[in-house]
Amino acid sequence: MRILLTGGCGFIGSAVIRHIIHSTNHTILNIDAMTYAASAATIESVATNERYRFSKTDITDSNALEHLFETFRPHAVMHLAAESHVDRSIDGPSIFIQTNMVGTYTLLEAARKYWLTLDKIDRDAFKFHHISTDEVFGALQPNDPPFTETTAYDPRSPYSASKAASDHLVRAWYHTYGLPTFVTNTTNNYGPWHFPEKLIPLVTINAIEEKELPVYGTGENVRDWLFVEDHAEALVKAIEHGKAGETYAIGARQPRTNLDVVTTICTILDELAPTPNGPRTNLIRFVTDRPGHDFRYEIDPTHAEHALSWKAKHNFTAGIRRTLEWYLQNRTWWEAIRANRYTGHRLRTTKP
Repeated sequence: MRILLTGGCGFIGSAVIRHIIHSTNHTILNIDAMTYAASAATIESVATNERYRFSKTDITDSNALEHLFETFRPHAVMHLAAESHVDRSIDGPSIFIQTNMVGTYTLLEAARKYWLTLDKIDRDAFKFHHISTDEVFGALQPNDPPFTETTAYDPRSPYSASKAASDHLVRAWYHTYGLPTFVTNTTNNYGPWHFPEKLIPLVTINAIEEKELPVYGTGENVRDWLFVEDHAEALVKAIEHGKAGETYAIGARQPRTNLDVVTTICTILDELAPTPNGPRTNLIRFVTDRPGHDFRYEIDPTHAEHALSWKAKHNFTAGIRRTLEWYLQNRTWWEAIRANRYTGHRLRTTKP
């Protein structure tokens, strides 16, 4: 397939591109506006591959998108481009509305116009895959069952509200216009190339440098953690086998409290990079909780596992170990970001 993919220089998008180039025969056009969280280094290993192409394009630019559809002529779209940091959405929601809602609308319309020009065989085979989050479902209490594909929407932050709106747009374009769209919702991802403002890379880097490790509230908020390479594999299986009108909830069955996550990072780092200053758990500091902090997210991935013949391969401890080893070996990347591109100090404890 020729796949037009948005947001391919971000954390999850770049993992999808690397998986496609290394493990399939598909061709990729990566569309990315190269905002603060994008990094060309994430796709450097595949950038010269003959099946990879790149366009620096904003998904709100309808003329540019229409030109790219006409020239690349994709068989499928994988839409990952989004503003995704909850704390940033609280401080400045406007860009989240613009990118996540207006951008998704613009992409849908460009895809629909292109799709209508196709012959019947290509039109029937076309797919529009929208990648979303479990935060659109709101929050779970301790004894609630995990989210499924039929869980009612109940977003709590400007970020999750904007993603919920984009999900609804994608489904509306299927029901109203017949555009063959489907949605995947995922839980927290982690792994190499994760931008340093998010919980796991922030704690990892601070722990490497033996700085304080900030944890919101009491650290009891629960998240289901999915290794990014496992998610990338699931997304590629979805674009290959997913059906129009469907929803696939993708999770790892690996719930942990935020405090458990931080403690695990400290324990493994103490082994990988010992320090004479005592266990890194001594660096943990509890900080004031953020507004509207959802207590628990967890996904039941049963339907996706069966429909896509997929299951997460990494358990949390093994995935964290691989992640920590990567950050220890790639200091140049994150040191440059911390020094030159990112000066915030907020802590992210939800979705990538």
